[in-house]
Amino acid sequence: MQTMTNLMEQAWAVRAANWPSRITFDYPSQTLPVSVTGTACALNCAHCGSHYLRHMVPIQEASSDRRLDGASSLLISGGCDLDGRVPVMSHLPAIASLRSGRRLNWHVGLLDDAELEAIRPLVDVVSFDFVGDDDTIREVYGLNQRVSDYAASYQRLRASVPVVPHVTVGLHAGQLRGERTALRLLRELGMEMLVFLVFTPTAGTRYAGCQPPALDQVIELLAEARVLLPHTTLSLGCMRPGGEYRAQLDTLAVRLGMNRIVNPVAAAVHAATELGLDIVESHECCVF
Repeated sequence: MQTMTNLMEQAWAVRAANWPSRITFDYPSQTLPVSVTGTACALNCAHCGSHYLRHMVPIQEASSDRRLDGASSLLISGGCDLDGRVPVMSHLPAIASLRSGRRLNWHVGLLDDAELEAIRPLVDVVSFDFVGDDDTIREVYGLNQRVSDYAASYQRLRASVPVVPHVTVGLHAGQLRGERTALRLLRELGMEMLVFLVFTPTAGTRYAGCQPPALDQVIELLAEARVLLPHTTLSLGCMRPGGEYRAQLDTLAVRLGMNRIVNPVAAAVHAATELGLDIVESHECCVF
């Protein structure tokens, strides 16, 4: 049986063989998050409960927000309707008016063909949450969708626009369910980049009392992904637990060969220097 140390060494060897000695640390201060629904969401998902929408600028206020002048890109998102789609159609003129000189990252859920065609002229990239377990889709989102529906939506997106899948490790109340299925499916469907998020218990949500996924399980999954996807850019995204958990996660993520980390802890930056990696800093979402 392969030990964790051996797996991490294998993952680092894969990285060293396929990538230059460079890592990108993303500090997304120049990406302004905009919500087309304000703080409203019909799904009230178990892990979010609209909490993360509170940190976004409502679309009606975006043009006058003082941070817009310093934004070189926008994250266009919002709460979902009961079909798992972010209702963007009525806001397209307002979004178009904000685009000049800025790149747009869309996080819009399970759009249909007509909606995808409508937003396509305004898309620089789409961030797509990919789930590999039917029970998790029902339990967390409350949707009557299946993994096959997510795969079909991803394929539709990929055929029309640049798309970056996101996999949340431990999304099912901190348990790993379907993450490896998601990796295998995405490898078959194709991707240039994959963003990992890590379930974070959040006050006021149905999962507030849950624990984050076990750190060794997260590290094992990330190392397996590095080996399974040698030519895919792997990023550790913005949602992950804080404190000592984050410190260990970030540092080990560097050592197992991740390509990008959003808002890394100081120890991770130090680890990158120790490994002889050239550090590149970005100030937008990691999908750009």
